[in-house]
Amino acid sequence: MTINLFILIVLYVVYFGILILLGYLSYKMPKFLKNKSAASEANNEDIEVNSLNYMYTGMLLAILGILVNTYILVQGTPLESHMMEWLNIVIRLMHITFGIAWIGASFYFVFLENALNRTEDVRDELAGNLWAVHGGGFYYLEKYKVAPKTIPKHLHWFKYEAYFTWLSGFGLLFVVYYFNASALLIDKNVLDISITQGILIGVSSFAVAWIIYDTMCKSRLIKNQLLFALIGFAFLIAFAWFYCHVFSARAAYIHFGAMIGGIMVANVFFVIIPGQKEMVRCAKLGIPLDPSLGKKALARSLHNNYFTLPVLFVMVSNHFPSTFGYEYPWLILGVISLGAAGVKHYLNLKEKKDLNFWILPVSVVILLAASFISAPSTNPYECKKEVSFSEVNEIMQKRCVSCHSANPTDDVYKVAPNGVMYDTPEGIVAKKDLIMQRVVITKTMPQNNKTNITEEERNTLRCWIEQGASTK
Repeated sequence: MTINLFILIVLYVVYFGILILLGYLSYKMPKFLKNKSAASEANNEDIEVNSLNYMYTGMLLAILGILVNTYILVQGTPLESHMMEWLNIVIRLMHITFGIAWIGASFYFVFLENALNRTEDVRDELAGNLWAVHGGGFYYLEKYKVAPKTIPKHLHWFKYEAYFTWLSGFGLLFVVYYFNASALLIDKNVLDISITQGILIGVSSFAVAWIIYDTMCKSRLIKNQLLFALIGFAFLIAFAWFYCHVFSARAAYIHFGAMIGGIMVANVFFVIIPGQKEMVRCAKLGIPLDPSLGKKALARSLHNNYFTLPVLFVMVSNHFPSTFGYEYPWLILGVISLGAAGVKHYLNLKEKKDLNFWILPVSVVILLAASFISAPSTNPYECKKEVSFSEVNEIMQKRCVSCHSANPTDDVYKVAPNGVMYDTPEGIVAKKDLIMQRVVITKTMPQNNKTNITEEERNTLRCWIEQGASTK
């Protein structure tokens, strides 16, 4: 153990040394390369961008090395769950921050495309313009049909928001679901598979989804927007159904969101950014540009715009078990995705001043339908006798306190999830509403029914709560 600790300390010193060196090089290297290069100004810009990309990649790998070695150091100790929780916090915060930036950019540029003035006092070289006011100032924006005669020296690319959103989201998927696969990913009541099989199915499904979607976009189907949307929605529902028949319902929702997010970032990486780079290259060289590149990039950007609200729903759904806890969770996932996309379509049309009165109310009705579909039975189990607290406490101690305790005995959770503890009568009574929602109605607790709680025990808890949740 002493030798291992010594090796880890040496590795930390090396990793931090690499980070400091890369930070210094990211500042000095671009200037050095430009001074040494006799190439054109355009090539010097490429050198600067590429060198920074390499530096940032190196930093990312060094940070990853630090995290991996830290995990090795604390694995099997009480600090393991503490580290995993902080990893969850840090990566989740990164994911939310980058996601806001990416979705904000997507919303803004689709709005810009929809709201452009294309007729009044527009120069021939322009596709449109827009006056705007924000933050105490006036802004004037112009969109060129192809490109300006001279490409600006400083051109901002909207790509890192997408890349880092995906990287942080993929990291979060590992931290929350793959590192705790036995508790959160695999539900043997759904499908009895190994952890390795579950992870391979999850990761490979993202690649399969992209191949199917990309093939659809490259086919003649893309010319018929309505048919493309209908088949695309059926494709999403098929994946939702698949995930719900392989993973736990909660993990199925997250994989559905990750699948859509993967398609979105692949659109940026494989289609949108290459198309933009080709536009810049042709403009710099003064050669004709293939107009289909811009059209394809715009179409994929619009698809990403419609994907955003379903993905956002998935991100918050884990806090609401009435969604993934329904008997057919894929149905709720499909209904809410359809309603959310409908709301986005209404907003996009509104920005074009092409208002359709029926789209928003129909979308809201679709969203509300999810709450009615997933509503619990109005004819609950009949309580034939008065339930004593001793009966309830026996169930809680047998099925719940392995995780929800000041000193958990569970093989995964070393700290009570969300700070919920059932060690005392007061602790149980205080959480009676949570017990009703998670244990009785949605049946999402215990997690994947790890402790094998029975239907009779759930009904006993229901009766006790309905009878006033007394400690007698």
